[in-house]
Amino acid sequence: MKTPQFSKRKGGFTLIELMVAMAITTVIVTVLVSITGIAMDAWQRGRAEIRASRQAKSMLDTMAKDFESFVSRRGNNFDWLYAKVSDDLPGPTSNQSSNAASLILFTAATDRYLGDIGGQKDLGGDVSCVGYGLEYQDPISGKDNNDNHDANTFVFYRKLVDPKDTFDKLLGHDDLESAFQSFKTDLKKPENFVCENIYQFTLTFHVDVTQQTGNTTTTVPVRVTLGETGAGKELRMRGDGIKTDAKSGSLKPQVSDDELKAGRLTGVEIGVTVLSDAAVIRLGAGNLDQKVREKILAQESFQFSRTVEMPGM
Repeated sequence: MKTPQFSKRKGGFTLIELMVAMAITTVIVTVLVSITGIAMDAWQRGRAEIRASRQAKSMLDTMAKDFESFVSRRGNNFDWLYAKVSDDLPGPTSNQSSNAASLILFTAATDRYLGDIGGQKDLGGDVSCVGYGLEYQDPISGKDNNDNHDANTFVFYRKLVDPKDTFDKLLGHDDLESAFQSFKTDLKKPENFVCENIYQFTLTFHVDVTQQTGNTTTTVPVRVTLGETGAGKELRMRGDGIKTDAKSGSLKPQVSDDELKAGRLTGVEIGVTVLSDAAVIRLGAGNLDQKVREKILAQESFQFSRTVEMPGM
């Protein structure tokens, strides 16, 4: 009887086994790298959006408080609110803002006298004046950093004038823009910083206009968006009515100049576009193709808005 013989195999793997293992490993690594890349992109996008929402919230909350406590009086020819879209928009030619308004209004600001209402510095009165502006500069120094343009961004400022100076120098003027010039130089000081990366903001004023057709009186809401074609670039709320360079015939619904002037300002819609930090740096580099610039704005900008009701006048 013969004893069965068993062949002995040396330890290790064959070349085919190694190639199969390497192929499987390559597939797994490729999938992991792809998933990691997608996760990192999503994380960066989410982080940029959270930061943008914080910037927008700071701006919208601040402006909303001032609009909600807006102060005005009828029966005079004084300016109580002034808003204008400048032809000289902030930012370099390669990265210029698309819309930005200067805004001045009277309000019962709760942070007057640095919030120490009733304290030693409080000389009485509750009507303050605030001015808003958007600048392209270094937010730390408050100046255009010519040595390092990467430090520049779109900075939103708010200048608060306390009640005494408001009463002595600003109330009772028929040209609030000119009267505020002496305070505008302080607007860009670091202590007036509100937020940064505000690429553009748009003001849309809501006006209730009364129209008379025969014996029928109707009230129609009209939207005046500063900077839009036909909507004009300037609006003043005066004690004797609304004054604007908007083409009243181009507004919807159409109203006459006299009807718009006699309208009642009921609210304002604030629309804001916030850039990510990466977008500010890339756009500030200059020499960008228009399509590349549009792509950056589409992918790395975030839009926010808020509608605020204003006290009736």
